[in-house]
Amino acid sequence: MTDSPKLTARQQQILELVQHAIARTGAPPTRAEIAAQLGFKSANAAEEHLQALARKGVIELVSGTSRGIRLKGSGRPGSARSDAFSLTLPGMAQLALPLVGRVAAGSPILAQEHVDQTYHIEPSLFVHRPDYLLRVRGMSMRDAGIMDGDLLAVQSTREARNGQIVVARLGDDVTVKRFHRQKNQIELHAENPDYPTIVVQPGEPFEIEGLAVGLIRNSMLL
Repeated sequence: MTDSPKLTARQQQILELVQHAIARTGAPPTRAEIAAQLGFKSANAAEEHLQALARKGVIELVSGTSRGIRLKGSGRPGSARSDAFSLTLPGMAQLALPLVGRVAAGSPILAQEHVDQTYHIEPSLFVHRPDYLLRVRGMSMRDAGIMDGDLLAVQSTREARNGQIVVARLGDDVTVKRFHRQKNQIELHAENPDYPTIVVQPGEPFEIEGLAVGLIRNSMLL
């Protein structure tokens, strides 16, 4: 077994900040947010620490996105593949998570016909226990590090706080967006400037299906 890499106090602080942000909102912080919270003069200082954490195998950095930070095994070192899935480890309790593909109009998200397969995953990968995996379609959440084909870990709930990433049902459609409740309406924000904000007016069909509590890059399944 490989020993855990030794982190500096500052690296440990940044790792915990990333973990807490993901647990709270479902997405990692930006470099600017890290710099602001830790008192760095620029986002470049945050980037240098993140690069050091990536070299030590604790996180993975995804280029081209402002929130492209992924934990490996809930922040534990090791290969992405071995930490992301523990499909056959003896003696360990595994989460059996159904993978939901396309959702038929108007039917429950966990209806049997929507379940493509079931994955058995190590529970410690997640800070909050998910109830299912949802296959992401499209690039509307790109800047939150959520890409087309990724598997989003979702905790079933009907409630959300502003800023959290939710799975929402709009009439016959199911979408993943960042939730904001305004005084007279609900706004669902994309994390990609190519996609407009969805505004839900009072009386329009809307329901929260769950909260994003983790993400598994589809390439880890190969």
